[in-house]
Amino acid sequence: MASQSDPFWFRQTVGPISFGFTDARTNLKPGTGRLAQGESDLGLIARELGGVGVTMNQVHGATVALADPDASAAEADALIVDRPQVVAIVRVADCVPVVIVDRTRPIAAVVHAGRAGMLAQVMQATVDQLHERGADRLHAWVGPRACGRCYEVPKEMAEAAAAIEPTAQSVTSWGTPAIDVGAAVVQQLERAAVAVTDLGGCTIEDERFWSFRRQGDSSGRFGAAVFASAGFPSRPP
Repeated sequence: MASQSDPFWFRQTVGPISFGFTDARTNLKPGTGRLAQGESDLGLIARELGGVGVTMNQVHGATVALADPDASAAEADALIVDRPQVVAIVRVADCVPVVIVDRTRPIAAVVHAGRAGMLAQVMQATVDQLHERGADRLHAWVGPRACGRCYEVPKEMAEAAAAIEPTAQSVTSWGTPAIDVGAAVVQQLERAAVAVTDLGGCTIEDERFWSFRRQGDSSGRFGAAVFASAGFPSRPP
């Protein structure tokens, strides 16, 4: 079971993979979240898991990149970890943070799935890349996000999303058109034969998490991080 150790509100180890989801106690927004000791919250997250932190420039698409601490931040919405001592980090504030792990091998990914990325099939693209690198026993954890009862959008946008991903169709609690990105992400993972643990939670309703819809430009970023330990074969013998 997960512990509640700081700085993660949910943390778990599965085989060679360790990962965690943060909340508003840390701020992963670029240029913010500085601690009194001068260490960034991103640095704190990476140090807690035991590696070097790698982030990406998230662009609301379906590009998947390899987490490389020696390269510039990739323009991508998913980062794959397939080596030790690297911590891949995703940042969100209403979009869906996802961690996907192989239960027996040191390969995993973090994914940023907003409305556009979900519709562009970023989940399938990530699963495909993991499979190409030898992963086969995948399990995903889906984190807090703007829920379908709160994520109001124009009617035309809701209809366009539902035409691509019917599971995304929703209605707000006050009766207006909405999109349920989280439900669609879960459905996409299940279609890809990935086991899913949905942690739930709505960022707009729950002040434990950052939310751009609720807080506007003053909102920070929370997210998820994943780390693969050394000492496990990356391919079956």
